[in-house]
Amino acid sequence: MSVIGAGPLARTAALVHTLLVTGVLVLLTGAAGIVPLVLLDRDASNLPLVAVCAIPAGPALSAALYALRRRSGDLTDLAPARTFLRGYRLNATAVLKLWVPFLVWEAVLGLNLAAGGWTIPVAAVALLAALWQANALVIASLYTFRARDTARLAAYFLVRTPKVTLGVAALAVLAGAVVVLWSEAVLALVAVVFAAALLRTARPLRDEIEERFVR
Repeated sequence: MSVIGAGPLARTAALVHTLLVTGVLVLLTGAAGIVPLVLLDRDASNLPLVAVCAIPAGPALSAALYALRRRSGDLTDLAPARTFLRGYRLNATAVLKLWVPFLVWEAVLGLNLAAGGWTIPVAAVALLAALWQANALVIASLYTFRARDTARLAAYFLVRTPKVTLGVAALAVLAGAVVVLWSEAVLALVAVVFAAALLRTARPLRDEIEERFVR
């Protein structure tokens, strides 16, 4: 007979609870950007405003990754809200150091795409930057490195862990499809699911960092 909080049903319930609470907190901490973003017209001229609206999403997603990584499978030991807020407090500054320049860069590339010319190379650079940022987000959320070291590790693992890179690329395409087919609001509602998928996809990256770079 399973001890309360240790069986498969309890672990599933704990996961669902953690996802729900974390998802709500992502929406709350990102609301300052989500609300105006949904109201913006889908016009290339609004890309700088889109970048500004997306700033709160970085720390929110980082806190979600932190909370999901440290979640307990025991129903008697659940505190996802406290863990999320701790991750937000610990990682917001480090994440923003890389998140804000990334958003600026993507906005510039988006404006270039809208202007026409060099479409494929510019789109490829934009996707590569997004993949790099996904690695950087995972690293900055779970480990303590200087910003420049996080940036270097994120670039290194693009090549070092190709399965992770391909998996993250698939998630990026899926996220883009959600926005195109529905809206940014729908993506925000399921952001915690994407965070969980990113955390799982990045497992080889996390394993190597913990083996080689974390003492």
